Formats: sequence, structure tokens, C-alpha cells
Amino acid sequence: MNKKFNRYLNKTSTKIYIKIFLSVIISIFIFCVSACEKPEKKRYEAQFLTLFDTVTQIVAYMDSKEQFQEHVNQIYQDLEAYHQLYDIYNSYEDIINIKIINDSAGEELSEIDSRIIDLLLFAKDIYQQTNGKVNVAMGSVLSIWHEYRERGIQDPKNSELPQMDLLEEAARHTDINKLVIDKEVSTVFIKDSEMSLDVGAIAKGFAVEQASRNAINRGFTSGLISVGGNVKIIGTKDFNMEGESWNIGIQNPESPGVESNLHIVYLSDQSLVTSGNYIRYYTVNGKKYHHIIDPETLYPADYFIAVTIICEDSGEADALATAIYNMPLEEGLALIENKSGVEAFWILPDGEQKFSTGFQKFLVE
Repeated sequence: MNKKFNRYLNKTSTKIYIKIFLSVIISIFIFCVSACEKPEKKRYEAQFLTLFDTVTQIVAYMDSKEQFQEHVNQIYQDLEAYHQLYDIYNSYEDIINIKIINDSAGEELSEIDSRIIDLLLFAKDIYQQTNGKVNVAMGSVLSIWHEYRERGIQDPKNSELPQMDLLEEAARHTDINKLVIDKEVSTVFIKDSEMSLDVGAIAKGFAVEQASRNAINRGFTSGLISVGGNVKIIGTKDFNMEGESWNIGIQNPESPGVESNLHIVYLSDQSLVTSGNYIRYYTVNGKKYHHIIDPETLYPADYFIAVTIICEDSGEADALATAIYNMPLEEGLALIENKSGVEAFWILPDGEQKFSTGFQKFLVE
């Protein structure tokens, strides 16, 4: 969630990831949380820390632990494949991923995995829908912020901001039209050799959506998959055949890192994604600078503390959460109200809360 973490996979965390991965899924654990008196289903939960530099959680009602374990293994394999394909920092044997595409900017690459092609086509569509507020071609700018943020976190006393002329020079290489995709022949070509892709604003949500669809096709009909707070809710709580909705908490930004919900929403067959300024940031001269960079100002957007999106598609929810975080309230509200099946919730800097027309129908009173 929270975005956007999201310079997707940072180098420091990747080192941690590798250690964790070699020790093999550090914390996948499965347990029965409740022994339901009603016989058919029990609630199971699994969690692991090895994907997308964040926590993945899977919850479901199943007939048996073995059935749940099988689904978890398959979902994990799906998500791991997306994780490797969308990685911008690491290479993997026999895989052409986003890092390889960036390293090959200026050259046409063939035999690109369809899951990358689909992500990049989705990215171009979202760019158009949001008037450029979500731009995966901003890798050159985001990498500068990433570098300064990491240094600032490691050495807070000497933290500093990137110079604007440095950011403006990088921004000269962010034209998404220079990303050329040919789905028919599976090729990708970054025409600007100094341009790079950063898919952190959309990759987790897109991957969660695709993995969820695969899981549904395998019979995973009642559960939720959450990757770093990108939550996909599948069906209802199918433990007693009464079809209860899932209750999902929206983090209170005043209490990050602890289980403190500002609101609870009831959802079924929906996705929920939040972007906020309270998880990934560093401090310069007493002021926090978070990770969600406005493509126009090249600086962290400061319209809101957090934005939450509810809609069916997790990829769309992820992208829209970033987009409207980078817009004034009126502009974001207009965008959301013109979309069918999409609702939004904003927390303004003074703590005031704003909702799109249909959001509050999901709230638990």
C-alpha cells in the first residue's frame, strides 16, 4: 500500500530479499485460526516476505489445510514469476525482465514475455487516462529520488534534496511515446537510450490482479490476496454459505506500523489500494519527503496524506491511487466520478476526509 513504496524494489531491500529467499520462504505459515462449529470451512492464513519487497498475505476459507496449502503454493509461484519479470534491479537466469529492457534502452528486444507486454500496454493506457499522472517512463527521475532517499535514511544528519537542474535534466528522458511495444511480435523498444522504466506505481496491483484471476480459475473462490496492502478480495467469506463480505481495514496514517484502522469497509469481489506519504519517506531539515513524485513538479506531491481506491481490478486501483494522489482534489474527484465502479477516499493534510459519491456505502458503521 502504500505507495508508492514504491520505488518498487530498492537495492538495500533486495539484498535482504536474497538472504530471505535463500533461507526459503522465511515465514510461510499456515494455521487454522478458528475451528468453526459449522462444519464445512475453516479459516486459514499464509504470509511470506520474499516478493515485491513487502509482505504478502493470503487468507481463505477452505475444506482442509492441504487444500489451502496447494492454493498458496500456486499463488506464490504466480506472484514470484511476476516479481522477477517486473524487477528493475535484478537479473534472473533466462528471463528478460524490466531491468534487462532498461539496460538495453536504444535497442529493440524480442521474445518479451507476454506478461511484460501486457503490463506495459496497461501502463500506456493508464498514462492516457490520467493525463500523464502515472508515467512508467519516469525511471530517470525516480532513480534520483531513490538514491537521495536511501542516502538520507542511512545518514539522516546529512540528508539532502536533489537539485532541480538534475531532476529537470532527467525529466528530458521521460517521454512514454518513446516506449514502443509490438504485441504481435513480442518486442519492446525504448527509443531514448537515456530513458528507463519504473513500474512501481502499477506492478504490484497488476500482478495481484493476474495472480488472483489464475487462482479463481483453479477454484480459489473465497479469500483475499494482499501484497503490501494491495488487497484483492475474492468472493465472500464462504465459511457458512451465507455470503458475508470481507471486512478490510484502512490504515490510520497517524499510526503507521501498527494495526490501527481509520475505517473498516465491507467488500466482496473488489480491490482496495491506498497510497500515502507515511510509510516510505526520508527527512531533510525536519521535513518529510515521501516517494510519490508528481510528474509535473518532479517533487513529492503534497495534496494529501493518503488516498484509497476501491474498484474491481487491482491493477486499476493501484494506478488510480497514484494518479489522484498527484492531483488536486477537484481534479481527482472528477476523474473518479467519471469512472464506473470506482470509488475513492482522500485524507487531506489537515486531517479532513473526503469521499467520492459511493464510497461511504462500503463503510462499516
